[in-house]
Amino acid sequence: MQRPSGIIPDTPGSYQFRDAQGRVIYVGKANNLRSRVSSYFADPTTLHPRTASMMSFADKLEWIEVRNEVEALLLEYALIKEHKPRFNIRLQDDKSFPFMAITTDEEWPRAMMFRGKRRKGVRYFGPYVHPGAIRDTLELLLRTFPVRTCATSKFKQHERLGRPCLLFHIEKCCGPCVGEVSQEQYKRHVDGLMKFLDGDNSEIVRKMEHEMIEASQATDFERAAKIRDRLTAIHQVLENQQMVGVQEDDMDVIGISQDEITASVQIFFVRKGRVIGRNGFVLDKVEDASQELLLDRILENIYGDEPALGIPKHVLVPVLPESVGAIEKWLSDTRGTQVSVRVPMRGDKKELQETVTLNATRELGRHRLKRSADQHSRTLALNDLQRLLQLSQFPLRIECYDMAHLHGTDYVGSMVVLEDGLPAKSEYRRFKIKDVPGNDDYAAMREVLMRRLSAYKKDRDLPVSERGRTPGKFAYPPQLLLVDGGKGQLGVAVDVVRELGLEHEIPVASLAKRLEEVFIPGLSNPIDVPRGSEALFMLQVIRDEAHRFANSFHRQLRGKRMKVSGLDGIAGLGAARKEKLMQVFGSVQSLQKVSIEELRSQSGLPEVVVQAVFDALHQS
Repeated sequence: MQRPSGIIPDTPGSYQFRDAQGRVIYVGKANNLRSRVSSYFADPTTLHPRTASMMSFADKLEWIEVRNEVEALLLEYALIKEHKPRFNIRLQDDKSFPFMAITTDEEWPRAMMFRGKRRKGVRYFGPYVHPGAIRDTLELLLRTFPVRTCATSKFKQHERLGRPCLLFHIEKCCGPCVGEVSQEQYKRHVDGLMKFLDGDNSEIVRKMEHEMIEASQATDFERAAKIRDRLTAIHQVLENQQMVGVQEDDMDVIGISQDEITASVQIFFVRKGRVIGRNGFVLDKVEDASQELLLDRILENIYGDEPALGIPKHVLVPVLPESVGAIEKWLSDTRGTQVSVRVPMRGDKKELQETVTLNATRELGRHRLKRSADQHSRTLALNDLQRLLQLSQFPLRIECYDMAHLHGTDYVGSMVVLEDGLPAKSEYRRFKIKDVPGNDDYAAMREVLMRRLSAYKKDRDLPVSERGRTPGKFAYPPQLLLVDGGKGQLGVAVDVVRELGLEHEIPVASLAKRLEEVFIPGLSNPIDVPRGSEALFMLQVIRDEAHRFANSFHRQLRGKRMKVSGLDGIAGLGAARKEKLMQVFGSVQSLQKVSIEELRSQSGLPEVVVQAVFDALHQS
């Protein structure tokens, strides 16, 4: 596409790229259209691969000027929603979380579980992660707020019959269909239920406790017992709602976990200091987006349509969005009072934000594993891998290797295995690096591969009569050996299989994390594995699993070493005495803080060993 011949204005606005068929393929916003749009017409080799790909399809540029950045933000969201451009970040999965809903537009409002498109005249609460959470919550709350839960047809049926259903008899409905409750009393039940679900529960609890005491003092013990049972049900619901702050806290907490092509988003809704719902979705990152721009898109998705729980006073995010000022003004105007978007730096709110991010990380892992677990997608992925990587046979067993260390210490390697596209955890192996001094990933990778493949070759070459009844732990060869890294790591793997004479038996490849590039021997350029394809997802799953497995082993070894390494080499202090000191003092750091008198009285060690330990820990 050629640079537009017209003069691009330097005002706020939204811009749209169209392809040769006139379809909108990308929508963006800018505080200065000229500055932002000009960046797309740089040398294609300097652009991000996704941006370069988009520009190769672009045929025409259009823009719409607006008065300020807030209007640009809202216009961008409206255009993305209308055109669904292929190169914009988009919601990847369409799962709908369930809500608790109350039909306020009916004469006798109804409480129910709800999914799908929201409509006017209904109040929504949630969303909840599981339908069971709604059913359990409603089951308990109906003992206190006995509103109807039946469908309109069933309500009218019992209205005609003149007798209530079973729920009335077990005191989970107050019987509006047969006139057992007045409009005023029923409205109080509905208002109380909505108030409770909004998080405003302290006033309700206090009122019920007061009524219970009054009934007891009036010797109406049956009524007092009923109120007590209703209070018990309310306390059960409150116990299930995690308290995360003071009662005035009103906020949404957003966590993000992402890789090169996918982002998992989790939101916890906190009202009156309690987590009353959560939501989550996965975004397909088809555009080149920093985390700040990604936050723009996420906040547009969350608050672009009227959210069920409204807009809170505070929105906690992992990083500030790119258009933080415009977003704060937009949310404040929508809410009617000031809304802050900020990154929590310390205390309970920071811990909560980290918890939400952890949920997003786990959801991203589940999303990947779910896709790789589907039989059809696994078969498709394995077929694509065989074709794209030019493998001579179907890769039923794929092994991936990764290294982990901290400044060259506690060097470890991991081997994880996919069999028929699924993790085979019984086949995972861990390696302590023995012969690599300092920080040398290539040498460490070579040692691990040499140990694994030498063991396989030794087992393979044994006569049948000498082999054990069960195969050895390295008895099966991979149909694809994958290493985490680029051309350097690939070169190491190629050298090892050649040295062992396995180059015609075991194919190798590497997956570089930065741009998810796949390399195979003999080609200088990466293999074109389509982004978003099942094949790339499978490679990402096994690569990330190898990384996780290596890091967990590294943390385990480092923890053991750091716990006692400061006590190594002290005369008279063997393993048993080290363990005893750790039981008494907890860690080397704690041990360094005690006086020699405390060490002498609590350790039970001989005087000469006590002095040696104290001197060793205080040399510096």
